[in-house]
Amino acid sequence: MSLLSDLFVRPVSAPCQTGESPFWHPVEQALYWCDVPARCLYRLEPTTGAVRRWDFESELSACAPILGGGLLLAMRDGLWRFDPDAFRLHRVAAPPYAPTEQRFNDGKCDPMGRFWVGALHDARENKAALYCFDRRRGRHAMTERVGGMANVNGLGWSPDARTLYWADTKVHTVFAASHDPASGELSARRVFHQFAGRVEGQSAEAYGGRPDGAAVDVEGCYWVALYEGARLVRLSPAGVVLQTLPLPVRCPTMPCFGGPDLKTLYITSARAHRPAAELLDMPLSGCVLSVEMPVAGLPVNFALI
Repeated sequence: MSLLSDLFVRPVSAPCQTGESPFWHPVEQALYWCDVPARCLYRLEPTTGAVRRWDFESELSACAPILGGGLLLAMRDGLWRFDPDAFRLHRVAAPPYAPTEQRFNDGKCDPMGRFWVGALHDARENKAALYCFDRRRGRHAMTERVGGMANVNGLGWSPDARTLYWADTKVHTVFAASHDPASGELSARRVFHQFAGRVEGQSAEAYGGRPDGAAVDVEGCYWVALYEGARLVRLSPAGVVLQTLPLPVRCPTMPCFGGPDLKTLYITSARAHRPAAELLDMPLSGCVLSVEMPVAGLPVNFALI
């Protein structure tokens, strides 16, 4: 079912090269997101339109709020605690891979404050993994949980935190696993939804896209951005397609729920390396988009550092 006739999608930011990892900060009532190749972090106050930007020396792919203040940043060269006001960085974990070959990608916290973060292999080889950073483990804080992937995306938890979702974008697959909230252990890994791959010679309009970032709503449904598919798809807790939201950008990257009632869906997107004709036809590419939804999303989880 298409929602385009019922909902109005609007831009809320200037274009990024590759916008990623949006989250709504409930205390600040502000939206944060990254621009990966530009190596920067943005903050928007929707009520005033005020935007702040911080620039870094390393690619920044994901961020999360920290309990007690500050942000946790996932960069190519590790996980960093960041004080935005003082522009002070402190590395809390080295990267568990060779930074010349991989970088961190999608990352989010579970309800217990653990930071789960996937990696992306620069050559798209199946050597990347999903990691869990748990400060309570001391020097063993960073552990590999799922390996053998190329591009880890789409992290999210069910409302009861007993199911973890993630995607391997390269193989067009969203996975799920049973998640123990107390221990963080995973079991019963399974395919949650398989999207069709791109057929040789298939046009951009005919291609449905591959799963990128995602968010979960209060009904337990999984909203996933289809990169190169110009759409978001809402999947039921059983992995069945319930709704499709067409978008005015070819490459949406990740949705998140925000606003005072968590019913504003924010969507980052990309324009880097896209054809000139496409950008002319879709000038909002790279912008953060927003749309009001009838259902609220789950709030962001804070990192325990």
